Amino acid sequence: MASSGGGTNPDGTKKARIEIIPLIDVIFFLLATFVLFTLSLNKSEGVAVSLPDTRTSQARDPAGAHTLSVTADSLLAWDKDLINLDEFIERLRAVYQAEGKDARILLNGDQAAYFSQARYILDEVRKAGITKVSIETRVSPE
Repeated sequence: MASSGGGTNPDGTKKARIEIIPLIDVIFFLLATFVLFTLSLNKSEGVAVSLPDTRTSQARDPAGAHTLSVTADSLLAWDKDLINLDEFIERLRAVYQAEGKDARILLNGDQAAYFSQARYILDEVRKAGITKVSIETRVSPE
């Protein structure tokens, strides 16, 4: 009694078949590569400043965060809009009312900006009730 199980034809030749497992492996590899590549392309939404160097910088995802920038000329910007201190306070309150505890702030300041300006911004952000604050820096070359 001849058996045709196991992928052979009745005449003894093997049937052609498509192996799906290696195809899935390749697709997952391409997907992982694409995801890692796009994560490395995150850009902040603030005005252009010369970020200070640090050795412990970590990649953060600025997506969904409101970017506050302090320029070397002591100007304050909310995302790409230059604003004054009154507008800054109003926008903080509006963000907290809209997003609550989930509101995120990304502070990027020029390395030539005064620390007291950054301290003021952090203080006002905390007064508004926002606790998720990150400071943007760049990794210093060794």
